[in-house]
Amino acid sequence: MYIGDYMGRREIYSPDTLAVVDAGKDPHWRFTYRQMNERANRLANWLRDEAGVGKDDRVGILAYDGVEFLDAFFACGKLGAILTCFNWRLHPRELQQLMQDTTPQAMIFSHEFGPSILQVKPETPFVNRWLHIEGEAVDGSGHFETVLQSAPATPVVTESLTEENIACLLFTGGTTGLPKAAQISHRQIVWNAFNTVIHDVRHDDVTVNVFPLFHAGGLFAYTMTMMIMGNTVVLTRRFDPEQVLNLIQQYEATFFGGVPTMYQMLTTAPNWEQADLSRLRFCTSGGAPLPVALVEKFGREKGVRFKQGFGMTEFGPGLFALPAEDAIRKAGSIGRPNFFVDARVVDDDNQPLAPDQVGELVLKGPSRSSGYYNNPEASLAVMDDEGWFHTGDMAKYDTEWYFTIVDRKKDMFISGGENVYPVEIEQVLYRHPAVHLCAVIGVPDPTWGEVGKACVVLKPGQTATPEALLQHMAEHLAKYKVPRSVEILDELPISAAGKILKRELRQRFVGG
Repeated sequence: MYIGDYMGRREIYSPDTLAVVDAGKDPHWRFTYRQMNERANRLANWLRDEAGVGKDDRVGILAYDGVEFLDAFFACGKLGAILTCFNWRLHPRELQQLMQDTTPQAMIFSHEFGPSILQVKPETPFVNRWLHIEGEAVDGSGHFETVLQSAPATPVVTESLTEENIACLLFTGGTTGLPKAAQISHRQIVWNAFNTVIHDVRHDDVTVNVFPLFHAGGLFAYTMTMMIMGNTVVLTRRFDPEQVLNLIQQYEATFFGGVPTMYQMLTTAPNWEQADLSRLRFCTSGGAPLPVALVEKFGREKGVRFKQGFGMTEFGPGLFALPAEDAIRKAGSIGRPNFFVDARVVDDDNQPLAPDQVGELVLKGPSRSSGYYNNPEASLAVMDDEGWFHTGDMAKYDTEWYFTIVDRKKDMFISGGENVYPVEIEQVLYRHPAVHLCAVIGVPDPTWGEVGKACVVLKPGQTATPEALLQHMAEHLAKYKVPRSVEILDELPISAAGKILKRELRQRFVGG
């Protein structure tokens, strides 16, 4: 049976190919596809026999990236179970609520999160077994590697599994309340792989994954596609710019994916000048527009070509692609929809808009998720009667069908009756030679309703005053778009996926 049993099928074709390098271990752990399939079978047997996990049951994981995360995913696939991937940034109270909503029967966790596990355990009696990765036991938890080796390696398969069964739950960042759990089916995984292969991946590719595996960008943007293809994935425990540059060189990575903040941080790593990136066929960037100056720096100093794109947990993440030859000509664009994705820009009445008009981006295609777990109201709210998924992103497209994300609906603010899109302002700020990272938020104003505040981190060794940055923006933007203030900060709050957390900036400067 091939649905769900990814490693069982892959072992048939490439048993001795290097599948995974866990660079979070010292020395690095290396596994072939035969070894990955054996580990998945052992864990599946243990989960079934010791934790009572079967089809459609949930298995929770709260862990840094490592081979254990993939073991859990592939074991769940064999059982028809649903891997429930918790964000390790969660407060214990949030974790508890999400666990109570999804009721996992087994829970796997990195030992660093032992204190959180101790807090939630009394309120989660539905968890039958707890497994810790590395470190000491936490209140009777089993050791992952020990139970893995003690379990039989006999093949496990669930013949009744179909492409519409759910493989995992990934939590989306909500603007209010708790995150929602997007249901990722085996169908979605396969169609996302199709989209990614058509535009990006070849056989024998090697990549270094720096995204957390609880995130669509980590588990599905490339990792699963690469393993379906029989390629090699190098895992990092957490993003470390110096280590990443070394790994790209050591394992001769052929492509690399990150977000703009990560690429900014790579250029200031102590080994940037010495790093050999010559084997990279391309780099991809998503999550936010990539500054042209950064594209030029990578090209000039390392000969690296950039592809850019756009994805989201509920629909991809292989949605749009901007080829390397358009990186400068179409700077700021996310490119065109990938092969099996349809896209429109619509107005508030859900009517399609013409080129160069700003509206909401809506999507249709077989890589869409299966709604939100245990939340039918939210599932219905994002789908219209014609089957279009409403992203909440404000976008436009040009006459060549290249799309540009203008901003999130929630990030847009209204100043004096005019819509202001922070992304546009941030792109201007990134043109200033002293700006390393920046984020613009809307703050209350008694006259205009809201005005912009720019939060800026300067490059090491560079100086710039708030007044100079305001003048720079005034030279490139309409007056109503220019923020009223600039805050120079030592750092910006960054998510595990490398994105700037504007919500935390709003809480800091606005409250609530």
